[in-house]
Amino acid sequence: MTVNVSLVLVLGVTVLTLIKFGSLRAGATVVAVLFGFYLASTDSAPAVNDLVTDLTSAVEDIGR
Repeated sequence: MTVNVSLVLVLGVTVLTLIKFGSLRAGATVVAVLFGFYLASTDSAPAVNDLVTDLTSAVEDIGR
């Protein structure tokens, strides 16, 4: 669970940084957020969650 909260924080800071430097406009941000909400309610949400969990575990194992 800690990894999920940390990943959300990192992604949120990344989006805010992109907005601040003008790489991501407000309209594109809204589309990305809505896409995330709609993706979370589909049947593919568990597969995406598993993929992110596996990737974070792999990155964690590289550091050991």
